[in-house]
Amino acid sequence: MSSGQPDAELITRSGSDPSAFAGVFDRHHAELYRYLRRRVDRGLAADLAAETFVIAFARRGAYSADTQDARPWLYGIAHNLLRNHWRAERRQLAAYARHGADPLADADAAVAFSLADSRADAAAVSAKLAQILAAMADRDRDVLLLFAWADMSYAEISQALAIPVGTVRSRLHRARRQLRALVSADSLTAEALTAEALKHTETRAWTN
Repeated sequence: MSSGQPDAELITRSGSDPSAFAGVFDRHHAELYRYLRRRVDRGLAADLAAETFVIAFARRGAYSADTQDARPWLYGIAHNLLRNHWRAERRQLAAYARHGADPLADADAAVAFSLADSRADAAAVSAKLAQILAAMADRDRDVLLLFAWADMSYAEISQALAIPVGTVRSRLHRARRQLRALVSADSLTAEALTAEALKHTETRAWTN
């Protein structure tokens, strides 16, 4: 439907032809939903993803045509919605860190966890990471997870969260420093602290 057109062109065209916005939805919805699913439960993730695009559609007239990729803009909207649920997220993280089990787990999630990471220390790493993530300031955790889970560059995170690139760097540095404490405290390998390891560990187990 988008015929390879940049997001900016689709959004601009949607001003006179609202159906053109479907191309933006088709391009980004699945990835945004997967990111949100790692932060909250399935039902809420679906609701937040849908609400993100409803808000984006309503605000499309204010979108800058100079910004070809709408991804940071969409993630910024999603993060504003997520902030409304941060208290629940923190409680869920703390529960997992205490009990070593996902408080929102279902059969599908359990199977996904067992298949997602075959490393022998995956469960221990996940529990320890959950403890660190639960204790992190929301602003630091948001930067870390956009970097690790959404594959965003510093510039994209800056745009999504409306903060300077220098602030992105300092928050990410602070978050990494907290993660590195796991190495000395728990004899975990440095591999467990990389963005790649963060991506491939079943993340619902730490952030639901």
